[in-house]
Amino acid sequence: MARNKPLARKLRLAKAYKSNSPVPVWVIVKTNRRFTTHPKRRHWRRNWIKA
Repeated sequence: MARNKPLARKLRLAKAYKSNSPVPVWVIVKTNRRFTTHPKRRHWRRNWIKA
């Protein structure tokens, strides 16, 4: 990865970083454990970001 990144790539990486969080506990409680896992969860080594 380049040290100096274009702003667009940096924003895409930041979005991927933020969207990689688990489902909040209050959502699991509110939906009565219907949504326990995040379908778009990504692992840094398994999945490649097209940034």
